[in-house]
Amino acid sequence: TPAPRIADLLAPWHDVRDVSGVGDPGPLARGLDGGMPLAYLREEQGGAGTALAASALTRSGRGTLGVDLERLAADPNPTEAVRVLAREARLTGAGLVCGPVDALAREKPEVICTVADAPLPVILVGRAPWDATWSTRPPLLLHAPRVEPPVRAALWTKAYAQAVPPDLDVTGVLSPFLLSPDQIARAARSAAQASALDGGTLGPDHIRAGARAQNAAGLDRLARRIEPTVGWPDLVLPPDPLTRLRELTARARHRDLVLGEWGMRPGGGRGRGVTALFAGDSGTGKTMSAEVIAADLGLDLYTVDLSTVIDKYVGETEKNLERIFSEAAGINGVLLFDEADAIFGKRSEVKDAHDRYANVESAYLLQRMESFDGLAILATNLRANLDDAFTRRLDLVIDFPVPDAEQRLLLWERCLGRVLPRSSGLDLRFCAESFELAGGNIRSVAVTAAYLSAESGEPVTMSDLIRGVQREYQKLGRLTLAAEFGPYMGLLTGS
Repeated sequence: TPAPRIADLLAPWHDVRDVSGVGDPGPLARGLDGGMPLAYLREEQGGAGTALAASALTRSGRGTLGVDLERLAADPNPTEAVRVLAREARLTGAGLVCGPVDALAREKPEVICTVADAPLPVILVGRAPWDATWSTRPPLLLHAPRVEPPVRAALWTKAYAQAVPPDLDVTGVLSPFLLSPDQIARAARSAAQASALDGGTLGPDHIRAGARAQNAAGLDRLARRIEPTVGWPDLVLPPDPLTRLRELTARARHRDLVLGEWGMRPGGGRGRGVTALFAGDSGTGKTMSAEVIAADLGLDLYTVDLSTVIDKYVGETEKNLERIFSEAAGINGVLLFDEADAIFGKRSEVKDAHDRYANVESAYLLQRMESFDGLAILATNLRANLDDAFTRRLDLVIDFPVPDAEQRLLLWERCLGRVLPRSSGLDLRFCAESFELAGGNIRSVAVTAAYLSAESGEPVTMSDLIRGVQREYQKLGRLTLAAEFGPYMGLLTGS
């Protein structure tokens, strides 16, 4: 058993050594056989760095001692911990596989130096470029490729170790998830446990839940996580935006094939991210559509809280955004920037220092969006306020119009639901034709009417709906006109 001092720092990366189809561990194994003391495997999200390192150590006749550098970064005495790790590795004839380097690169680079200079084979794994100050020894620099969808499915099926239903498309279900081989193995075990609880029949929801369970929790401190509970049937939109939304899910599902295997976005340091702009008035369904997309892909939705981003001090807003993008790269989810015009605003002519620093924020975002590897959605009520340079970097721009009378009728039916008791005198057709309200407003009216019904102990009546509409008009600052309320105006005046 390992020494108690380092038990909490170890990671089970030796569990996955079969990386056939992902990359070739041969060059690294030959370097180890030749006495090479240090290697650095740079990977992307969903890369096979740790698995390739473990496979190379196995080929060279050594064991693997995996070190989680995120836990090491939180250790009160990391220098002592590294000495114990080195001793443990030498006693067991193993090499150190340490990652992710990014956890130490900013705050504690001196700990990387301590790890890299340990007197035994050390393989570091991370996403950041190699920094020459991290070690006095020159490392062997290699690239760890991303696990593509077909290989992802093969590794998952092997780790699942049970019969998979023949009609279950594992490749398609896992395609939106960027997972490393060790994450895939854990996701398969998690899916097996979930399916056992549901009677033993494996379904796509079990696979998605196991994959989502591998997400890091760091983004939860910077954004609000929403587990999607709605689907395509819940959306009430015209055909054009609905078609574009489905195109957006297709881009997210097939980006590895189009941008990776087919190479349709070469050079320039561009990532494989998918970005879209949702533009429309408040309550027209932008946030709900983002939730539907997340549900269709089996991902969680993360809504960025602007209070954690905007900072009055120069340079702090960019740092906060960098934290969000960096954490988002470690999770499989949909990133939603609501009220995006607040941080993605137009650059202006520089007249004072405020203009210059505001332009720096926008310029930073333009660069960062291009290198982002995830799925990001910008939602705004004021599309004209966004910088034109963002348009080129967006994959899709989807406009959400105010619903017409027929769509409003569907929204009234959906918002009142099937469980809420209704009286026989509800005239939803009149409500849809007379009150020009967006979907969010109609939902607020329905909720108000439900509370009035609960208080009275009776089913929802037309009086409850009319009073709910009046409350919504008051919130919106609109006048209560007899021409709109027609024959039901007397329900408000008591006549």
